[in-house]
Amino acid sequence: MIYLDHAATAPLPPAVADAMYEVLTQDCGNPSAQYPAGLEMKKRVEGWRASVAALLDCPAEGLYFTSCGTEGDNWALRAAAWQNRHVGKHIVTTAVEHSAVLECCKWLERDGYEVTYIAPDQDGGIPAERVLEAVRPDTAAVSVMLVNNELGTRYPVKPIAQGLAQRNPKTLLHTDSVQGLGGMFSARTLGADFVTVSAHKIGGPKGIGALYIGPRVKNPRPLLAGGGQERGLRSGTEATAQMAGFAKAAELRLERRAEIQGHLAGLRTHALERLLDFPDLTVLGGVSDHTAPHILALSLAGWPSQNIVNDLGAQGICVSAGSACHQGKPSHVVAALKLPKRVSAGVIRLSFGPETTEAEIDACVDALRRHHDTRMPML
Repeated sequence: MIYLDHAATAPLPPAVADAMYEVLTQDCGNPSAQYPAGLEMKKRVEGWRASVAALLDCPAEGLYFTSCGTEGDNWALRAAAWQNRHVGKHIVTTAVEHSAVLECCKWLERDGYEVTYIAPDQDGGIPAERVLEAVRPDTAAVSVMLVNNELGTRYPVKPIAQGLAQRNPKTLLHTDSVQGLGGMFSARTLGADFVTVSAHKIGGPKGIGALYIGPRVKNPRPLLAGGGQERGLRSGTEATAQMAGFAKAAELRLERRAEIQGHLAGLRTHALERLLDFPDLTVLGGVSDHTAPHILALSLAGWPSQNIVNDLGAQGICVSAGSACHQGKPSHVVAALKLPKRVSAGVIRLSFGPETTEAEIDACVDALRRHHDTRMPML
């Protein structure tokens, strides 16, 4: 199998599985228990927290484990709205955010909030100035993702943070950095008040994520009520095996961060070179330094994307027609680009990981060319 869908979920390295297995089978202590096995597990939880914090480059005491990126996004937006409930009921976000952000914003709209959605240009870009222009005296929160999960477009979170200090210093900034984890940011210097990440995008297990909460957030309101785990802010028995896996994946990625980022950039460059003379093909999301190295969005104009996914899948090549979270529904991200129908209906995403090879890229490009040459366009 040729797996080119790392932006959906990344394969689990054996070392990560081993770390999880050891906790599952040998260390059953509950970190909240007061006997020695529980106290020892609590120490291990703090060690795992430190490993994940090291990858984000943030203080460990500001990092809270969650069940996934979706939980982190919802918690951040609701905590920001609560802290700034006396500032106002206005939120600024983009039209191309992950559904976890957009659906939470819809919930907040039903609670009386006004949400401004910033549309991208046709290559997916959104300048910081356009976000800042939408900020008002009553803006409680701004939420802008670091890397778009379908296009790979990077967004100017740091300039937005710097601009907010002048535009409205009370406004809190959240960024969904799930696709940027592993080498594209430092939480210390990014300037965001909330940073959401997820383990399974870097070879960790599903079912575990984290939210960094910065010092400007005062007494963050929990999303879940319960036993008061995670220093009283995220209730629920700690998922220790998932934490161990997340920590090991973070350690592995940190050890080879520069090497992996260079490898991913080389793969994207190689793919673009192979696609230069491809008929009816459009590259989305831009081809500059403003694009993440592991995501490449393409359109084979006239050839429906699901047909491409099915054809390549039958050959053992895994690519996607947008975000896996859409579950086959039309992409709001592609719709926001306002592309011609033939282009928007043919969008697919290739996404790479540390184990991806140029030979696998070549095989995928060859399969795409066969699909183009042997199937009639339908749009």
